[in-house]
Amino acid sequence: MSEAKTPSGGGPSLKEIYGNKIELEGEDGASVEWTLLAELALEGRSYAVLQSEAMRKDGDIEILRIVHGSDNAPQLESVEDDEEWENVSEAYDDLQFGSDDRP
Repeated sequence: MSEAKTPSGGGPSLKEIYGNKIELEGEDGASVEWTLLAELALEGRSYAVLQSEAMRKDGDIEILRIVHGSDNAPQLESVEDDEEWENVSEAYDDLQFGSDDRP
């Protein structure tokens, strides 16, 4: 697996633009405030690790892919592929708790 890194290039980070809080519209059209826990790059793609207040109580996270539009503004996409989601989740855990992989 590729090593997770903090994203660079492709424009400003989400944190630089929005700070630690991001407001997104839910499927029901209601606004939900998310805490930006991390941004990371893995296998050439950038991801945001987010957590809502309700998810925080259960220790759950949401992972969204960061893509840059034609105006270079970041946009968030759902990660539909289970393997991709698991790889990013594992990379986030490694950033938080350290990796068991030793050289």
